[in-house]
Amino acid sequence: MKIFATLLFAGTVLLTPFESKDNTMVKGILYSDGGAVSVTLSGDRIIGIERTVDNESDSKSYVAPGLIDVQINGYMGVDFSGPDLTVEGVKKATKALWKAGVTSYFPTIITSDIALIKKNFAILAEARKDPEIGMSIPGFHLEGPYISPIKGFRGAHLEKYIKNPDWKEFQAMQKAADNGIILITLAPELEGAIPFIRKCVDSGVVVSLGHHNGSASDIQEAVDAGAKMATHLGNGCANEINRHHNPLWPQLSNDAITTSIIADGFHLTKEEVRSFYKAKGVENTVLVSDALDLAGLPPGEYTRGERTLLLTPNVVKLPKENVLAGAASPISKCVGVIMDYTQCTLEEGIRMASTNPAELFALEDIGSIAQGKRADLIVFTMENNQMTIKKTYVAGQLVYSQD
Repeated sequence: MKIFATLLFAGTVLLTPFESKDNTMVKGILYSDGGAVSVTLSGDRIIGIERTVDNESDSKSYVAPGLIDVQINGYMGVDFSGPDLTVEGVKKATKALWKAGVTSYFPTIITSDIALIKKNFAILAEARKDPEIGMSIPGFHLEGPYISPIKGFRGAHLEKYIKNPDWKEFQAMQKAADNGIILITLAPELEGAIPFIRKCVDSGVVVSLGHHNGSASDIQEAVDAGAKMATHLGNGCANEINRHHNPLWPQLSNDAITTSIIADGFHLTKEEVRSFYKAKGVENTVLVSDALDLAGLPPGEYTRGERTLLLTPNVVKLPKENVLAGAASPISKCVGVIMDYTQCTLEEGIRMASTNPAELFALEDIGSIAQGKRADLIVFTMENNQMTIKKTYVAGQLVYSQD
């Protein structure tokens, strides 16, 4: 039986468990207010939060909820859309993401042959059942194939696999995924997109608009049908667009849309990030990495299926098409970049990379530090707006330590 004392601090009652050999104490600076704190874990839960006195070892490290990345295509050589995906590969990518502070993520499968999509979703569904890593995979993200076929708007997606929405086809993919697809990115202007969106929303899938050239009316119809997110706003967009009539303004001006952005310092300019942030605010912004499987690997040229990719130290490019193919950095980098670009606080950066996605996808157990929540935590330092992960906890277990 657990015994608790009660601590009153700054008007807030904090539950403080007495010491127990079965408890884990995580100490550091609370990310939200800069005060010293000790978070007590028991099993997979947070059972106590206690204000403490600063000491030299704790005063340099922050404690925050683990990061949640809802758009990640692969990591450390593991491609979630590739023909060679295995459960072991998913485990490898998950453990590597723990080192980057990512405690939950949505493996993202992009536009490709439907048979391959179903095959890989089945593999992801099997990996999700693994007791070692399953806690870190709340669900999956399907990006395409129901997107714009127009060059620029389709980005790095192969045109030959792009198609109009097909509900029976999507149901087959969802069945292969063991009902794990909880986010889909699509283009609202495609034939049949609006009734398709309604069916997705009715089935519990969050619909995000992306890789599209939808008009203001297309976007409003999609929102009326239940779409509530924009995928990596400012990317998946043609280099030249009409200054008045384009997909950006309707999405930025619609308060019903939460935007995700890739704030890695390369996918968007500083001015774009600042403008998007000011238009949407902290409340309606979600950070994503959009990292490819090449993230974490040495720079150079890599062959992936039918194409050659160029991995630079900062981003992945398709040299032939002269477009960005994806990111080369985890979401932890995005936290520092948006702090640098917008002068937002650490609390706001963490909110956009953890709390907001948890709330958007009704992941009620994670995304914040509170008594009774699942113990997904990171301990890290911040120097020159660069996050260095020291420790990562998933469901109360220490899954990574820099030491």
